[in-house]
Amino acid sequence: EVEAAKWFRKAAEQGFANAQTNLGIMLAKGLGVAKDEVKAAKWYRKAAEQGHDIAQFALGLMLANGLGVAKDEVEAAKWYRKAAEQG
Repeated sequence: EVEAAKWFRKAAEQGFANAQTNLGIMLAKGLGVAKDEVKAAKWYRKAAEQGHDIAQFALGLMLANGLGVAKDEVEAAKWYRKAAEQG
């Protein structure tokens, strides 16, 4: 998992939404890296803004529950909606 996190980070820093989402998941769960919900939310947001549906849902979840970000149910609903519009 440590090696995976290293490679996801390299790709995420280059702007790849899938890698940003996967790195967010690893950070949110503490898989191969120290658990860090603030950083997870940051990576989810980067991917979500590129239209990545899983990241949009994950960011909505974090916003709805105040995980790594200030709780904001209105903003959460916006991201849930964007994810749902993609199927």
